[in-house]
Amino acid sequence: MVLNPAAGQADPDRVRRQIGGAFAVRRQGFDIVETTAGGDAEALTREAVRCGYRAVVAAGGDGTVAEVITGLAGSDVRLGIIPQGTANLVASNLGIPGDIERSVETVVNGRTVAMDVGQLEGGRYFALIAGAGWDAEVMRSATRELKDRLGFGAYLLAALRGAANPPSSLFRITADDQEFEVRAATVLIANVGQIFHAMLPLEFKLAPATSVSDGMLDVCIFSPRSLPDVATVLWKVASRRYGGDQRMVYLQAKQIRIESDPAVIVQVDGDVTGLTPLAARVVRGGVNVLVP
Repeated sequence: MVLNPAAGQADPDRVRRQIGGAFAVRRQGFDIVETTAGGDAEALTREAVRCGYRAVVAAGGDGTVAEVITGLAGSDVRLGIIPQGTANLVASNLGIPGDIERSVETVVNGRTVAMDVGQLEGGRYFALIAGAGWDAEVMRSATRELKDRLGFGAYLLAALRGAANPPSSLFRITADDQEFEVRAATVLIANVGQIFHAMLPLEFKLAPATSVSDGMLDVCIFSPRSLPDVATVLWKVASRRYGGDQRMVYLQAKQIRIESDPAVIVQVDGDVTGLTPLAARVVRGGVNVLVP
């Protein structure tokens, strides 16, 4: 088990005790290691694969899950998830329970499914979304301090701060054999598209056809220019009215490259990673994950 003690708002000591108790009740042994910095989860997972573990459990947020997936790449070792982050969107999309007791039950007695993942040009994998532009700005604005205080509300606050005047850049997009330019606030490469949380009154499915098993990535281009535009786009996504609006453009591809003028920041599964260009490909069935 790879535990990120900095994830979420729970007390790490309490989390360790709960996890240990849940595994003990099920008479299931495990070894636990903790991360101290970015990249630790990937390195620890690679070592676990080398040592012959049957599964590696990510106990943390979506960023921890993404690092563990990168460490599992190319192996048959299964991925388990104990959601401990701020958003936990990977777990939510896979139907993995948010509480420790039931998520440990899933790790011990769940079934295994093959899940598509995205891979960046530099080698890193992602389970959720890689994005360029406004969404990455939101992730950067949702600081650790804000997340400790507000939890998921930190993302909502960061988004609201920019909603009155959304940014705009000229994006050059290559999606398989298609090439085009578009002015937009943000361009997303989505593997898993459902965004929901107890703090949100509605569930948002970013694109009409996102699936973890279709061998495709979804390109989502959002171009709101004002606060009313933002409200309209959000309402249409929430009500799943995806067509007939130039502020919302969707396509699917296996390989995608995004460039922009000027360069904009990039996020991968909630972690800000640098600036455009952003390039990714789909890896079909790239990780075997334990689900209920």
